Amino acid sequence: MGRLALAVLAWAASANFSLAQAPASVPGATTGSLPSLGETSELAAAAERRIGDRIAASIYRDPDYIDDPVLTDYLQSIWQPLVAAARTRGELHAELEERFAWQVFLIRDRSINAFALPGGYFGVHLGLIAAVGNADEMAAVLGHELSHVTQRHISRMLTQQSRQTPWMIAAMVLGALAAGKNGDAASAAIVGGQAVAVQNQLNFSRDMEREADRIGFGVMTDAGFESRGVTTMFEKLQQASRLNDNGSFPYLRSHPLTTERIAAAQARVQLASAEAEKPSREKLLEAGKARVLHAMMASRARILAAPGVDALRSMVAEAQRRSAPLVLQSPASADNVRDAGVMYAGAYAAAQLRDFAGARSLLAKLRPLVAELPQAAGAADLLAVDIDLLAGVVPATAASFDISKAASRAEVLTQARSLLAAQRAQDVSSRLQTWVAAHPKDASAWQLLAVAYGNQNQNVRAIRADAESRAAQLDYPAALDRFKAAQALMRSNPGSADYMEGSILDTRTRQTESLVKEQALQDKVDH
Repeated sequence: MGRLALAVLAWAASANFSLAQAPASVPGATTGSLPSLGETSELAAAAERRIGDRIAASIYRDPDYIDDPVLTDYLQSIWQPLVAAARTRGELHAELEERFAWQVFLIRDRSINAFALPGGYFGVHLGLIAAVGNADEMAAVLGHELSHVTQRHISRMLTQQSRQTPWMIAAMVLGALAAGKNGDAASAAIVGGQAVAVQNQLNFSRDMEREADRIGFGVMTDAGFESRGVTTMFEKLQQASRLNDNGSFPYLRSHPLTTERIAAAQARVQLASAEAEKPSREKLLEAGKARVLHAMMASRARILAAPGVDALRSMVAEAQRRSAPLVLQSPASADNVRDAGVMYAGAYAAAQLRDFAGARSLLAKLRPLVAELPQAAGAADLLAVDIDLLAGVVPATAASFDISKAASRAEVLTQARSLLAAQRAQDVSSRLQTWVAAHPKDASAWQLLAVAYGNQNQNVRAIRADAESRAAQLDYPAALDRFKAAQALMRSNPGSADYMEGSILDTRTRQTESLVKEQALQDKVDH
């Protein structure tokens, strides 16, 4: 996927990372006071979802797609309040919430970008997480992208392409995703008559951007995030717009900032700040604690974006220059925020460089900085497990893990990996069975469950879990192959699984066969 440049920004409804705001005359307006541009959409939600599913299936198979449970949990802690606020405000209607995916992908890319895709899928580059200064800035971006979908902007834009079939539209977006890895492919994606269509879409999207700005701002603030997150994020955009685009800011190529949008953004935030009550001491302290966690997550994103050996060594060196953790009166002070980010980056970077002794030393310096901050301390605990697993040793805490009490997805999956290393596969399968029952689309959990079953020689269950992981990533033909393989194993060895497992397997095989046939039939119609 590499860099999602001009083509994806245009074809994916021009829903890229742009925080330019609506005219100052309507600050704080809701959908009740201004008409929704999405109300005249002609593309059915089911058709849009089919397009999104095709794109999502390709993203899952792309090597730049990454499912890091720690970062995913952090992103979800911002995303879910936004979705809830959109629902409360009436922006997200029940039918659309049920039909669309509302799923966020992490993309291993150092560029600063986020985008919305058809069917309620969203992409966030690791470079964006690394660049934003706090959760409020991230909420500003995600609230904007969420509003593109709730207001059916993508549907309206795809309706403009009424002469194109859904399959062709999906193919164009997929071509744009691939284009990020190949400059020639990027050129090929917009030759012929497509360059004109791209320009028309960009022109059409300006009102959509204003509406997404207006509604996204309301969603963000109603979700409890600070309006100044828009201000600080906007400052980053404004600074970037003064520079030549070197590929780090993909949105600048298709959505240049205008003085009108700059002024409108400033007016909206100023008005919101004037109306807001002065934050209490407790609220300021909580905000400081959140910044510590964000600094750690930004460091993680920076490293997982594969910055190169020299960059990793630089992170280690910066952390080592801190001779000892500072003793501060407030664990949420600005110095502590910076130091926590530096120490986390140094420890994780050292582990990536296979310097595990150095990684553990820097982790020891991190722990006092976050000892009074439960979420940040939990992130440090998970980092300790990561370091041990990278070193190829059983994590020191594995003996004391009670995975049945793990609550967050990051805890469940990280502890599962740790317990598998400790050869406690039965504990893993017991907990993950409960987890996937509640989260059936968690492909990573299914994959770990497949390993756990395999380690216990429960091969039918292992193959079915592998099939479920492929189904969760929308690869139904591959899932069907695995389900049938499990059935074949049961026929050849009747004692390999019990009646209940066989019944589940038969049901899932029939369901997946139906999905494969439906997909093939729809492909014929779309072509």
